[in-house]
Amino acid sequence: MRVLNIGSLNIDYVYRVDHFVRPGETLHAGSLRAGCGGKGLNQSAALARAGVETWHAGLTGPEGGFLREKLASFGVRTELVREVGETTGHAIIQVDGAGQNSILLYGGANRCMTEAFVDEALAGFGPGDWLLAQNETVCVGHAVARAKERGLRTALNAAPADGALREMPLELLDLLFVNEVEGAFLAGTEEPEEIAAVLTERYPETTLVLTLGEDGALAARHGRETVRTAAFRVPTVDTTAAGDTFTGFFLRGVLDGRPPEDCLRLAAAAGAVAVTRRGAADSVPSYEEAAAFLAERGR
Repeated sequence: MRVLNIGSLNIDYVYRVDHFVRPGETLHAGSLRAGCGGKGLNQSAALARAGVETWHAGLTGPEGGFLREKLASFGVRTELVREVGETTGHAIIQVDGAGQNSILLYGGANRCMTEAFVDEALAGFGPGDWLLAQNETVCVGHAVARAKERGLRTALNAAPADGALREMPLELLDLLFVNEVEGAFLAGTEEPEEIAAVLTERYPETTLVLTLGEDGALAARHGRETVRTAAFRVPTVDTTAAGDTFTGFFLRGVLDGRPPEDCLRLAAAAGAVAVTRRGAADSVPSYEEAAAFLAERGR
């Protein structure tokens, strides 16, 4: 069983700051680190680190070849990563003293994806495989529709939330990952239980996974009991790829056939390990590390 991630590839420029820059303020950063990122790359790294056979399809600019090499170092198949003439997508990330982040994103080559490229990427996949996508590229709706036609199961991480998200065929998804901001954007309400109720009624064939930061996460499906897990309390260093780590490890649990509550706990454990480390993809733990953390915490 394979996962094809048609996803973004970014260069992350991470600045350590005392606080996020305010309007009109000039602020000296304590440090700068350039690294690999993009929700697509991070989630492929998480899937591969979780032990899933992962293929990444995406686009970089001429200066982004090291992103492909980084994916390969995690064990991700990169035959479907291509170079185009546009600048590689990149993000300017501020990380404050509490480990929280603020991100400015430029799509670059990620916005050059075409329907023909998506169709080519999907050509080698079929029933038994999964498609994973995020909202940092274009042609996401086309990818979901074509994947379903080919018999794949489909998962979407709905970040970032924008108008394009509302135009996607979300009813075709098997899994929809949202955080509180994205969930409120789609549901029109900010209360987590109400978000779950609205979206599961709107998309009755889709399992909703709602991450709630320090309040944990929940999984819900129309007509079934909503299950929740608490967040693990750990010293926070950098939250940049915590959500992407959660997504990859939750999907590993689904592929294993685990019940939603077990998928939530595994994903929460992996995310907790990730926030204790600096960086994006480099902070993702192995499956063995996440399992050991979960066993140590006793749940």
